[in-house]
Amino acid sequence: MASTSCTTEKLTYPQKLSRLRERMKDPEWRRYGLLMAAGKSLGIVAILAMVILIPMLLNGTPAHADTPAPTPAVVATADVAPAAAAPAAAPAPAAPVVLAKDIINPLNTMWTLIAAFLVFAMQVGFVMLEAGFCRSRETVNVLVECVFDTALCGILFWAWGYAFMFSEGNGFIGYHWFFLKGVPATYGTTGVALLAHWIFQFAFADTCSTITSGAMIGRTDFIGDILYSFCVSGFIYPIIGHWAWGPDGFLATMGSAGKFLPGLGMNFHDFAGSTVVHTIGGAVALAGAIVLGPRIGRKFKRDGGGPMTPHDLTIAVCGGLLLWFGWYGFNPGSTLSAMDFEGIGRVSANTTLAACAAALTAVFYIYFRTGKWDPGSITNGFLAGLVAITAPCYWVSPFGSVMIGAIAGVLVILAVDMLEYLRIDDPIGAVPVHMVNGIWGTISLGLFASGQFSAIGSDPISPDLTSKLTGLFYGGGSQVLKAQLIGSAIVTVATLGVSLAVMYAIDAFGLLRLSKVGELDGMDIHEHGISAYPEYVISALAAPAGAPITVPPTAKK
Repeated sequence: MASTSCTTEKLTYPQKLSRLRERMKDPEWRRYGLLMAAGKSLGIVAILAMVILIPMLLNGTPAHADTPAPTPAVVATADVAPAAAAPAAAPAPAAPVVLAKDIINPLNTMWTLIAAFLVFAMQVGFVMLEAGFCRSRETVNVLVECVFDTALCGILFWAWGYAFMFSEGNGFIGYHWFFLKGVPATYGTTGVALLAHWIFQFAFADTCSTITSGAMIGRTDFIGDILYSFCVSGFIYPIIGHWAWGPDGFLATMGSAGKFLPGLGMNFHDFAGSTVVHTIGGAVALAGAIVLGPRIGRKFKRDGGGPMTPHDLTIAVCGGLLLWFGWYGFNPGSTLSAMDFEGIGRVSANTTLAACAAALTAVFYIYFRTGKWDPGSITNGFLAGLVAITAPCYWVSPFGSVMIGAIAGVLVILAVDMLEYLRIDDPIGAVPVHMVNGIWGTISLGLFASGQFSAIGSDPISPDLTSKLTGLFYGGGSQVLKAQLIGSAIVTVATLGVSLAVMYAIDAFGLLRLSKVGELDGMDIHEHGISAYPEYVISALAAPAGAPITVPPTAKK
């Protein structure tokens, strides 16, 4: 009896083609075939891309050949024997050495750009925060003013702001690279393309200018807004910022031989801007609030009143959360190195922990005082924690971050109380959040630096651990604390002095404070000709029960 085979007979090549033609007549088979072909094609493209891009990302991309080499890149040849004098058996000359500053690292550049976009997106958060905390009749003014500040800051930072701040010059100001002319391929030895660094720092400058407007809402003439913004973005921020972040700023080089306070033996540190961005912005805001005076109708607690009610807390709190999200570009992005994997992770974790701790201490502190869980306090609480951790985020441990944030959450409430007692009208809380906690965060480095970490060095792949920072609480003595106190005090006093002079000068020409008629009419209608909420009838005569309904005579029975 013949045995039955269980194996399937293999098809010949013509039979396979015939089967394929039959299957392609079916729409389901056609779709399946197209998906298979597309997947295989994408796989091949991905493999080729990895073969090409991975070596570039790891080794860096040389600058364009037609880019003129900067003067420091020229290698001296005085000690090299002439080619004619070389013996016949001499080996072939080595390939030209490309200096680190001539190499663009695409991974670091991409990381810096992503961080720049996150920081720039914080402008949405600032607009929402300010619009939510202000009164409804000045919402349009917030929208226009913030966008105008951004546009003006971009042009000024291109023309001379970046040059003042980051080019070489002297201890007080840089004086190269105006209009971004003659800039090198990269920013220092970071491997970051210089224009990518410009974008990143423009977003920081824009943040400082926006902070200022928060304390001046509701009574600043729009022309006055333009004038003080011009001074902040064009001069105050970049020049004072150069002192701490410039390549030869006197605070950045403080403690070195032949520099400012050589006996101190320690320079000023501000990793991502508690002083440079937030203290400067908050100090300008304080000067503006002092010169402007309070809004019409603002009655302080010691006079039997209290803060004016925000018109939209939903927008305000959502804006604060957007700022928290953007801070992950602000702080981790300041490493300027995507390859400092441990540093980026540590900075991100420290940023998160400080914000969380500050939010909790602020809301619990206000609850024990008032018996209410206040949304404004918890929002300004986590913002205060974010501001405070911005300077020390690279050099402290997670425990230190929690402590710094917890203190910031209480400080922001106490600072609000102080402004209320001094009859200074700050609708958003810009001064308590940014100036007070910018100072606290800067000083906290001298207390909580754990002694484990140092700043990024000349190697874009790994940090420089040759000069670790150790604070007072970790056995490092008071050296770091002294440097931080000196740097913070100099920046704060200088900014306040210059800002008060600017604000009083603008006010002397009658351009800073809105007219009484304009303020009573509402800034949106008076300055911009439109309300943010045109479908609503916003009137001082409105009652909680609403306006009475008038029934037309024809509708009556």
